[in-house]
Amino acid sequence: MNSLPVPDTIAAIATPAGRGGVGIVRVSGSGLAAFAAAITGKSPVPRHAMRTDFRAADGSPVDSGLALFFPAPASFTGEDILELHGHGGPVVMNLLLARCLELGARLAEPGEFTRRAFLNGKLDLAQAEAVAELIDSSTAAAAKSAVRSLSGEFSRAVHELVKELTDLRMLVEATLDFPEEEIDFLRQADAFNRIASLDGRLREVRARARRGKLLQAGLSVVLIGQPNVGKSSLLNQLSGDDLAIVTATPGTTRDALKSSIQIHGIPLHIIDTAGLREAGDEVEKIGIARTWKAISEADLALFLADARLGLTPDDHAILEKLPEKLPRIVVRNKIDLTHEAPEKHPQGIGGVEGTVISLSAKTGQGLDLLEATLLEIAGWQDAEDTFVARERHLRAIDTAAERLAFAHAELEIPAPALELFAENLRLAQNALSQITGESTPDDLLGEIFSRFCIGK
Repeated sequence: MNSLPVPDTIAAIATPAGRGGVGIVRVSGSGLAAFAAAITGKSPVPRHAMRTDFRAADGSPVDSGLALFFPAPASFTGEDILELHGHGGPVVMNLLLARCLELGARLAEPGEFTRRAFLNGKLDLAQAEAVAELIDSSTAAAAKSAVRSLSGEFSRAVHELVKELTDLRMLVEATLDFPEEEIDFLRQADAFNRIASLDGRLREVRARARRGKLLQAGLSVVLIGQPNVGKSSLLNQLSGDDLAIVTATPGTTRDALKSSIQIHGIPLHIIDTAGLREAGDEVEKIGIARTWKAISEADLALFLADARLGLTPDDHAILEKLPEKLPRIVVRNKIDLTHEAPEKHPQGIGGVEGTVISLSAKTGQGLDLLEATLLEIAGWQDAEDTFVARERHLRAIDTAAERLAFAHAELEIPAPALELFAENLRLAQNALSQITGESTPDDLLGEIFSRFCIGK
């Protein structure tokens, strides 16, 4: 035992819980050649799939399968890695894991393998996060976006911006000792146009990242309106299934019903809510309260009204109570009863500002117009250059853009304070560096990796 692994060798089952054809136990640490020999009875050959029995402490076989040994530093974590590929039963996997713990390994924490890869310079933080996003991808487009980030495409774009900011900072700070020449020197160095170019490229990176976040997280869409305007029918039509009960009786929906669909690879999380009106009983009051909660958490609201009635004073009252910043589409439903053609009114009609769609939730007429408008409002463009991003990445980019704007404004002043200009460049650089983990606090790292699954 003393000659086997050094302290802090970690082990975990790397395959999902349950039964499968193959299960994998992963081990990472130092000096794992002896560790592998203790389990297999053989000296491992690096990067060679070795068919072997996995043995308990008394030499009896626990399972049989393949052992793979990847010595440091050419491994996922940058440490020695041993993978034991056995039969995918939960009992067998737990016996193999118990044997690894018996040999001195400890159970890995969530995301600890990927965290070690980051700390050992095998991945930067944006790539490490892309590992989790790839696993969690709910659409093929989201998976492709995550692969781009994992390959380093997002990181390269960020590094290019950081390098330009660093070069400009060095230029500015070099002039601070020669105040009489500051402005002329900066003009000769084209600092004004370089700031404008940086801002434009930052906007482009943000647009690509925002599309990636949309692919991964999707859009939360809430269906609202008075009772019996067809919210449940529209949910069923969008989802392609009879999820909600549809009757002519107002107030049938008492609680929020959720369904996730895809439009052009974009996940949309549709929430059908109780009709908004003066509640008739305690149960309906609870349903209406939950409706307003769903509205407060949504990215977009679809407000349904009966095309036969137009927007009533009660409809206008509900629209006025919606959060001011919440995007909304007004849907004139039941055009199958008014014998109208489906239509999109981008500038609104009938005193309604914003987009209005005329459709029939019953027949599906106009559904294509609604789906296209949902993607348009979400800011989606079909593009093959998106990379997966998280909310923290977008916040970092926004902070950098804000600091660049301050720096640009400082240059517009007849006698700019170049110390402030340089400081804003530094803060922009620092914000972007947090994306790749070059200046990320340890507590943030802990939060990020704690959301990973154990074994990854």
